[in-house]
Amino acid sequence: MSGTVLDAAELDAFLAREFPQIHDQLRIETVSPMGARMRLLVDDRHLRPGGTVSGPSIMLLADVTFYVAILAMVGPEALTVTTNMSLNFLRKPAREDLLCDARILKLGRRLVTGDCLLHSVSGSPDKPVAQATLTYARP
Repeated sequence: MSGTVLDAAELDAFLAREFPQIHDQLRIETVSPMGARMRLLVDDRHLRPGGTVSGPSIMLLADVTFYVAILAMVGPEALTVTTNMSLNFLRKPAREDLLCDARILKLGRRLVTGDCLLHSVSGSPDKPVAQATLTYARP
């Protein structure tokens, strides 16, 4: 695949329209062929006891970033849905924004598989706080 069908601005407008409940929590950093990077704008609602970013917030970031990577390639298919997600928590994230890099490994007509690496903004991508493997079904 040589390019994307939707750019970051078009994807942001799609998320604002289709998912207003999460739109203020996430920001699209980059979109590229077969990949995307997003930022979780961490605030108190994303923290668990102990002051670290919660597992559900990390899962949200991975899931939406992979969704954005898919939509960038196929267009605004709102009914594209997660069918499987496996998440490994690797390190305690700092109380700061998280970045997620999603990579599509196989873009099929019905199923899309790939992975995500997540790290704190002040941390190194070589020291991820979490790793996810995802499969999505397309309508």
